[in-house]
Amino acid sequence: MKLTVNLKENSYPIYIENGILTKSGEYISRIFNGQKIMVISDDNVFPLYGQKITDSLASAAGHNYECHSLVLPHGEPTKNFQSLPKIYEAMLEAKLTRSDLVIALGGGVIGDLAGFAASSYLRGIKLVQIPTSLLAQVDSSVGGKVAVDLPQGKNLVGAFYQPKMVLIDPEVLDTLPDHFIKDGMGEVIKYGCIKDSNLFCRLCSHSSFEDLKPELPEIIARCVDIKRIVVEEDQFDTGERMLLNFGHTLAHTIEQYYNYERESHGEAVGIGMYQITRMAEEKKLTAPGCADRIQQALKIYGLPSSCGLPVSALTEAISLDKKNLNGHLNVVLLKEIGNSYVYPTDISFFGFSENGQENI
Repeated sequence: MKLTVNLKENSYPIYIENGILTKSGEYISRIFNGQKIMVISDDNVFPLYGQKITDSLASAAGHNYECHSLVLPHGEPTKNFQSLPKIYEAMLEAKLTRSDLVIALGGGVIGDLAGFAASSYLRGIKLVQIPTSLLAQVDSSVGGKVAVDLPQGKNLVGAFYQPKMVLIDPEVLDTLPDHFIKDGMGEVIKYGCIKDSNLFCRLCSHSSFEDLKPELPEIIARCVDIKRIVVEEDQFDTGERMLLNFGHTLAHTIEQYYNYERESHGEAVGIGMYQITRMAEEKKLTAPGCADRIQQALKIYGLPSSCGLPVSALTEAISLDKKNLNGHLNVVLLKEIGNSYVYPTDISFFGFSENGQENI
C-alpha cells in the first residue's frame, strides 16, 4: 500500500508492505541518487535487520552505495542531547555531505534522534524513516517531528523535518516483546479516540492483540492515513495537528517523573487519555461514559489507566510543556469518541490545589 503526504516540495511517499525491508534498496534508489548512506539504529534492532537493509542497498540496481552504520544503546535515555555529538562525529568520519542520506532504522527513539541529527547536520541532509516498532509505524515516523530530550522535559529541542520516504514492514513486529506492542497500542487507541469511532469500535471488538493481529496491516494503514490527513492540514502543529497530542500533556510528565524508566510512552499516553477524559467528564466537557470506554480499550490491550501519582507531582513538568504558552495551556479533549477538540485553559484545569494530592 502506498500513501503520499502532500506537502508541496516536502511531499513524500509512505509504503506499507509485509517484507518490504528486503526490498528497501529498490525503494530508496527511487529517491536517492547520491553515494553515501548512514544507517543509524540501536543494539536491539540492528542485529535483527541491519544486514537485511545493507544487503538490499548493496543490490540496488544501477547504484553503488557506500554504506556506514552507527549502533546506539536502545531506550529513551539515548534520546538525549549528549547523544548528538556521537552521531555528528560518525557522520564526519564517514565524510557525509549534504548530498548523502541518513536512514533511521528503529523505533521512536531512533527515529526522533537520527531525524534531528539529519535535520541539523550541515543544515540538513536527506532522511528515510524505517520504523520497526508499532508506535513508530503508526505515529512518530510520519509527520516530520524530530527531537531530543532535555533533563527538564521530553522533546524540548527539536525541529520539523520531513523524511524523503517512510518504509513500514508490519512483519518486523513479530520480533517485538509484548511491552513494545502495548506501547504502540496506546497510540493506536488514540487515533480511534480523536478521529475514527469505527476504528475505536473495531479495536474494542477484539479480545487481545493476538486476536487483532491478522488485521494489523489495515490498522496501521488507517492510523497512518489519519496522521497524513492531519499533517497535510497543519504541518507545523499550530491547529488541527494539536489533536494528535490527546493524552500527551499528562503522558510526558509521567514519563519524565520516572526518568523514562517505568511507563513506556504508549502506556503513559493511555493513562493520560483516560485521566484527562475523566476530568473533562466531571467538568461536563466530554460526553458521559467516554472515560469508561477508553479504560475498557486499554484493558483489552494490557495498558494501564492510572499510575498512582498525585497531580501535584506533575505541575512543574506541565508548566514547561510546549503546549503551555504564556500561561495558557491547550489540552485536547473529546466531545465523544472519534470527535476531538482543542480546549484553551490553564494549569488549573487539572484541579491543582495547594496540596493537590488527588492521585491519577
